[in-house]
Amino acid sequence: MISPMSHVDPSAQLGENVRVDPFTMIHENVVIGDNTWVGPNVTIFPGARIGKNCKIFPGAVVAGIPQDLKFQGEESTVIIGDNTTIRECVTISRGTVDKQTTVIGSDCLLMAYVHVAHDCVIGSHVIIANSVQIAGHVSIDDWAIVGGSSAIHQFVKIGMHSMVSGGSLVRKDVPPFTKAAREPLSYAGVNSLGLRRRGFSSESIAHIQEVYRYLFLNSMNNSRALEEIEINLPATKERDEILNFIRSSERGVMKGYIN
Repeated sequence: MISPMSHVDPSAQLGENVRVDPFTMIHENVVIGDNTWVGPNVTIFPGARIGKNCKIFPGAVVAGIPQDLKFQGEESTVIIGDNTTIRECVTISRGTVDKQTTVIGSDCLLMAYVHVAHDCVIGSHVIIANSVQIAGHVSIDDWAIVGGSSAIHQFVKIGMHSMVSGGSLVRKDVPPFTKAAREPLSYAGVNSLGLRRRGFSSESIAHIQEVYRYLFLNSMNNSRALEEIEINLPATKERDEILNFIRSSERGVMKGYIN
């Protein structure tokens, strides 16, 4: 149902059972999947590709022009997966010439006042709490949780199944399966509770903890620690995910434990 007090461009493609509430503006070159609800006072700009069964709450702005001086009006998109909830006053910028798109996966929750800048890639099952500010080119992998009022520096990567404490300044990469807290941001242990909730065995969690003992609780630099891990610890999917993340980090990873 489309409210007569909203404006939907005739060229926008809306799926079945899409509901658009009053005072909402949907521009041209927009695609919205079946059973999605677009609440009142929402603005959806050109380039939005929104999946099925999504919920977009009042005041949200999707696919706005990037706040980036290199943007020259090129055509770009925002892609949002199925079953994702975008709460009040969230802003999501579309991509620039760098990646051409900003991506948010399926089954995500972006709480009120979150900002997702241009060219970010956010995985599925990700929770971004209230007022988190995400700069351009940030990557957040599946099942990560970012606590409220955190600020994430451009080009930072946050690994899968990690958890960032509320109010954090995230200047360095956060490896997978970890908890990140304190200032400066540093290792606060393995996200054991989250991993158990998602079906990881006690053996897998213990193995992950052992990997991070080499990385963060010994006096070795990262290069030496990675060598020791490969020599002394058996290869597993989780071990290799951690090693690949550390080796591919461009900004460097967060600090080890600080007493």
